[in-house]
Amino acid sequence: MLVLKFGGTSVGSTAAIEKIISILKDSRHAGAVRVVVVSAFSGVTDALIALARKTDAAGTAALRLRHTECAAHFLSGSSLDEAINEINAICDEAARILESANILGELSARALDRVMSFGELLSSTLIVKILNAQNIPARFLDSRKIIKTDYCYGKAQYKPAETQAAIRESCSENTLFVAPGFMGSAPDGSVTTLGRGGSDLSAAIFGAALSADCIEIWTDVNGVLTCDPRMVPEAFTIEQLSYTEAMELSHFGAKVLHPPTVLPALEKNIPIKILNTFNSGHPGTLISKKEAPSSWPVKGISSMTEITLLRVEGAGMTGVAGFAARLFGALSKNGVNIILITQASSEHSICIAVLDEDGESARMAVCAEFEREISEGSIEAPVIERERSIIAAVGSKMKSTSGISGAIFQALGRNSINVIAIAQGSSEINISLVIAKKDTAKALNCVHEAFFLSGIRSVNLYLVGMGLIGGTLLEQIAAQRETLAKKYKIRIKLAGAANSRKMIFNAEGIDAARARQLAEEGEPFEIDAFVEKMKAANLPNSAFCDCTASEVVSLCYAKILSASIPVITPNKKANSGALEYYREITGLSREKAVPYLYEVTVCAGLPVISTLRDLFLAGDTVTRIEAVLSGTLSFIFNSFDGKKRFSALVREANEKGYTEPDPRDDLNAMDAARKALILARECGMPLEFSDVQIEPILPQACFKAKTIDDFWRELENCDEDFERRRAEAAACGKALRYVAVVENGKAKLALRSEGAESPFRSLVDADNIVVISSKRYVALPMVIKGPGAGAAVTAGGVFADIVRIAC
Repeated sequence: MLVLKFGGTSVGSTAAIEKIISILKDSRHAGAVRVVVVSAFSGVTDALIALARKTDAAGTAALRLRHTECAAHFLSGSSLDEAINEINAICDEAARILESANILGELSARALDRVMSFGELLSSTLIVKILNAQNIPARFLDSRKIIKTDYCYGKAQYKPAETQAAIRESCSENTLFVAPGFMGSAPDGSVTTLGRGGSDLSAAIFGAALSADCIEIWTDVNGVLTCDPRMVPEAFTIEQLSYTEAMELSHFGAKVLHPPTVLPALEKNIPIKILNTFNSGHPGTLISKKEAPSSWPVKGISSMTEITLLRVEGAGMTGVAGFAARLFGALSKNGVNIILITQASSEHSICIAVLDEDGESARMAVCAEFEREISEGSIEAPVIERERSIIAAVGSKMKSTSGISGAIFQALGRNSINVIAIAQGSSEINISLVIAKKDTAKALNCVHEAFFLSGIRSVNLYLVGMGLIGGTLLEQIAAQRETLAKKYKIRIKLAGAANSRKMIFNAEGIDAARARQLAEEGEPFEIDAFVEKMKAANLPNSAFCDCTASEVVSLCYAKILSASIPVITPNKKANSGALEYYREITGLSREKAVPYLYEVTVCAGLPVISTLRDLFLAGDTVTRIEAVLSGTLSFIFNSFDGKKRFSALVREANEKGYTEPDPRDDLNAMDAARKALILARECGMPLEFSDVQIEPILPQACFKAKTIDDFWRELENCDEDFERRRAEAAACGKALRYVAVVENGKAKLALRSEGAESPFRSLVDADNIVVISSKRYVALPMVIKGPGAGAAVTAGGVFADIVRIAC
């Protein structure tokens, strides 16, 4: 024998009702269902409450029309006439009550319960007629006459003994009964309601009274999910829960089950199934006494978002017997339901979480109860904190698994989500945390990922700059995305992207392969607006990547790091700009433990910055760095062997794309100087850019040339001088190289003659090289050499830093 309950969305349309008909006719249900409990059509209860608050009798016309149209879809002839008459009678009664309330200027709680009950009465009386028309014999069962409650209108408590006896007497015949959920009656016969979600409880009450084999709750999702799918798209169905787990999850916000529903079933050991009306073949979730085996210690994560935290503290609480009893008694007398309690071991403070609607009542109740203590100063006036949420991790295996709390706090800490209060029961199957409401979705996603996504690590990436480096990075992400996900369990999702003109955002992800094309359809780009949108999205594991050469963008790093969002960049402007700003952003990274990764600012993909950092962490001291830091200058001087004129080599470098369109942007050595300054600062030298000594490569006449053609003519005039310097070096067995030296608190760049034994003579093409001497690397310095420029290697270095964020 089965008891079924269909929720508002399951009866909310003609298509949904057709699904109910199909379910009741299938082989598993035909002849086995004793009671069907139905909710009001979706949205009807809210509509009735809105009408009641406005005492709007005319507003019942929309309800009348909706139910009449539904009746006309399924019924005809006398059956349709009877159904319309019943709909009109119920709507007329509702209108009379609302008219009376309008005249009186108020609507009592008793009258409001009666108004709210009309939604279920409309749906249940109509569905009885529809089922009979579909050859499913059914009778209406008036819940108001058999579910006996107290006088607590709006949140009535049912009386088990009286109710169960009445149900057994009313359902003695072996037929299918359709009963309105959510309602009962007080001892004087007045209509009461069981509170929001009360139709679930109605089904459980019927099931317990009839000793049903199973209670089925039919809704619009595939059972109880591991998390709210509206906030966590990766949430999936939990196959089985114990009664205790189900009560904990529903208490803290799992929407598919009303918390008190479990108790009547638990008392009779009746299993509950949560099923999807619109996917009836899905097995859903089974709730029973048995603790089912699970691959995960946590079964589910739920949340409540409309929470106020009440904090009471003071020296007068410490060691005072009965203080908690007075506190909880005062709240109880004022009808305040306590959701969560936590107390410091010093007894100096107590935090209580309540619903937002109860926040002010709770504060006033505490002020009244402890008026004397507050006036004497032994305790402080209670403080309420609004805009709070509770997230709760629930699972029976938590009590036998170490590290659960650590995993939760690590996931939240990595995303800089502050935990305001913590509570854990002695059963150890629930850890509840109070956080800021704005962080709810972010917290749910990162905790859900930590427990349920099999070690998957994710990054929600925001990219500014889709030119040569940024565009190549997007190509690499698109090409490697599937491999990263399958082989390494790393998921990179492009959540925002911008070029110099437009920007786009999508929390669900932007196709990296099409991002440049899609960006052209976006909104106008402005870096401050981009950063604010990224912060407002508040996605878990967010990261900002700057692939521009813009100083304006780099000046946003402090704001981004302050928001606990990692920064990855090949842009040298921040680290080679003002020393004060460099210290600020690197300090923020350390202080907030937020990654700031800029490996590719020096020598592209070569591991120079990370190597220096490792040396320092291991206790070494760098004494000298010598380096060729410009790929352009490296190519020119590596190739300058007398076979070609100097100006011809510069032209060749320009044609190969090794230089900027104007080669002077490379030949002024500013880029190499910025890299040298970054290395100096990484070694702890407090240098400004103006402190870097730069030996000019070209005479001033080349830089004063007004056009590129003028520049090329001036450069050709320098050929003779460069050839003379080359020949003088060659006569001594040496070759020219443009080398940066960082040593003794100074950084300088100069054109030097290098002998055959010099590591700089081993360079080919546009290679970079960094030679590091330290206290441990004395006789034989550490040498790092390889391609120091190029879109592929630079983007690859940025990509590696992004992956490092995920790890």
